[in-house]
Amino acid sequence: MTIIKGYSFGVVSVDGTKYERDIIIYPDRIQSEWWRKEGHMLRLEDIGDVLANPPEVFVVGQGDQGRMLIESRLVDEMKKIGVELVSAPTKLACEKFNEFSRQGRHVVAALHLTC
Repeated sequence: MTIIKGYSFGVVSVDGTKYERDIIIYPDRIQSEWWRKEGHMLRLEDIGDVLANPPEVFVVGQGDQGRMLIESRLVDEMKKIGVELVSAPTKLACEKFNEFSRQGRHVVAALHLTC
């Protein structure tokens, strides 16, 4: 079980490793230095690996101030394939990820660490 140990602006600690770039947390790995085609917009094409093996829950950390937007096409696709989409400022998103992880749910998180 993967647990986020802490988050502060620009830094997240996952299972004892600190990351200073945006990441995607999968059940079996972490994609470090993840970036999107457009910095403050999460688009469907930015999460191809997530869609290849859809989780039960997809948590999006929208940045410290919640400035990263999520395109409506991505929201619609998640509904269509039955994935629960949870988005929030990154600190709250980390807490939600840990909650879902502790519940044993198949959860993936995409975390924007700044803004």
